[in-house]
Amino acid sequence: MAATHVQASGMGGMRTAGDLVGRMQVSRGMKIKEAKEYVAHKLKVSVSDLADPVVMNEVRADLDIGMLSTPFFPGSAIGIEAKFRIAELLGIEINCVNKFKYRIGRKLRT
Repeated sequence: MAATHVQASGMGGMRTAGDLVGRMQVSRGMKIKEAKEYVAHKLKVSVSDLADPVVMNEVRADLDIGMLSTPFFPGSAIGIEAKFRIAELLGIEINCVNKFKYRIGRKLRT
């Protein structure tokens, strides 16, 4: 986990795509190169664009997958909403998203 965090932080974390690459490493056991290629493909950008904060800020805004500057963009996804979008975009399971879906599904049945 520490190595994944170092690699993700080195890409700028949420300012770029480091959080997404790190998530793929942890959830799917991918190596850093494979995770970067996977995320770049899903985001429709080049691997080098993943570390560019200007490009990634635009990509994050377009895909509405959360940004550090969200308060400056009213209506942008934050918190669990951003995680829902990330799970769908990357095709992965995120525990808190699954728990939220379960709780909502339970409430709808009653």
